[in-house]
Amino acid sequence: MTEILLGPGIVAVLVKIGLVLAVVMTIVSVMVLGERKVAGWIQDRVGPNRAGPWGLLQPVADGIKFIFKEDIIPSAAYRPIYLMAPALSLTTALTTFAVVPFADRFVISGITIAPIIADLDVGLLWIFAVASLGVYGIVLAGWSSRNKYSLMGGLRSSAQMISYELSMTLSVVDSTRNCLRMSLRLAPSAFRTLISRRR
Repeated sequence: MTEILLGPGIVAVLVKIGLVLAVVMTIVSVMVLGERKVAGWIQDRVGPNRAGPWGLLQPVADGIKFIFKEDIIPSAAYRPIYLMAPALSLTTALTTFAVVPFADRFVISGITIAPIIADLDVGLLWIFAVASLGVYGIVLAGWSSRNKYSLMGGLRSSAQMISYELSMTLSVVDSTRNCLRMSLRLAPSAFRTLISRRR
């Protein structure tokens, strides 16, 4: 089993992808629950409290509702691209986690484990490049609906996303310009070195 989980082959990569998706989606559902609870408290109203004890099963109820929700597609829409657009935005957002190291390398029973899906030398550039592709999902959704107002809304949203990404990328490029390698795998050890120097 350890060879399947930790080996260099495609099976190990698929297992890592499954684990990362499970952890990320679980954290997202818990954060949404927390956000809804805090929003209810701030607005002086009852938050989610029907599903399970204290509303803790609300993310499960939301997932079930999402699966069975009616899919409304405009009659004039170009169906293949209209359905692909949200999947494109979600895929690009989740693909950025491929270069994020979740811990430093460690050894178990003589096997070195790298808790990262893809150790690229251009990890930071990968995050910015893939995240910027999410803009296409918004533009394609507006365009494929074949409605001029939806198209203008999609273009406006994509222009806003591009302007945010530009300033964010430029601010990070300035702080990382002296790095020869931009692999994020080095981040945990670099952080420990920084902390030890300050002591």
